[in-house]
Amino acid sequence: MSRPRRDPDLVRAYVRTGGRSRPSRALDLVSLVVAAADPPPGASPDARRILQIARRGVLTPAELAAYLDLPPSVVKILVVDLLDSGHLTHPAPVEALPGQALLEEVLHGLRALSA
Repeated sequence: MSRPRRDPDLVRAYVRTGGRSRPSRALDLVSLVVAAADPPPGASPDARRILQIARRGVLTPAELAAYLDLPPSVVKILVVDLLDSGHLTHPAPVEALPGQALLEEVLHGLRALSA
C-alpha cells in the first residue's frame, strides 16, 4: 500500500525557496551532503527537516527530496543555502584523499620522530 502524497499546492515551491528558481551555485542531485551544525535560529521548517534527516548519515539531494516529498529543484536550492551557511558539508571526495604512498611517508616520518 503506497502512502498518500501531500497536495503539492499546499505550499508553493516559490514560497519554500523565497522566490528563487535556481540555487546560488551548481549542485548535482547525486552530490553527497551531511549535517555539520544545528539549524540556525529562525530556520525554515524545510531547512530544519533537511538537517534532521542529514544527521542520519551521508545523503544526496535526490534522497532528501524523496524523504521530504518535495521537488528536487526545491531541495537543491535549500541544500545549497545550507551548504553556504555551513550547516551542511560535502564529505571529502575520494580523489581528494591522500594516496597510500603519501600516508606511508607520513607514517615513516612519525616513526623517525619517535625514535
